[in-house]
Amino acid sequence: MEKIITCTVCPRGCEIHVKGQGNVIESITGFFCKRGKTFATDEFILPKRIFTSTVKVESADEPLLPVRSDASIPKDKLFACMEIVRNTMVKAPLAIGDVVIENILGLGCNIVACKSVEKIHQ
Repeated sequence: MEKIITCTVCPRGCEIHVKGQGNVIESITGFFCKRGKTFATDEFILPKRIFTSTVKVESADEPLLPVRSDASIPKDKLFACMEIVRNTMVKAPLAIGDVVIENILGLGCNIVACKSVEKIHQ
């Protein structure tokens, strides 16, 4: 199988060609730096992404709080993460970087707040 991967490590955007089967890579061409080769290898074997979404927030001016993962998550686990986040509600106050969901799906990464929200006093 051959896969063409556009590297996102730097602005150059190398078009890297990776040939292999499963976890075995036969050849990698088209990269201009070591980081590009590492990126393409990781992307071919186990693609990962930073997860971004929103969670419901109670007792705040705004109903939703933007969140993200503090580490990359395997691409095939993103929808499972979304399901957990969709069913999560947090209470204000929260600060940027506060952990909203700890160790999501046992992947070793947390879902953290991307914005501070104050509690409204009624």
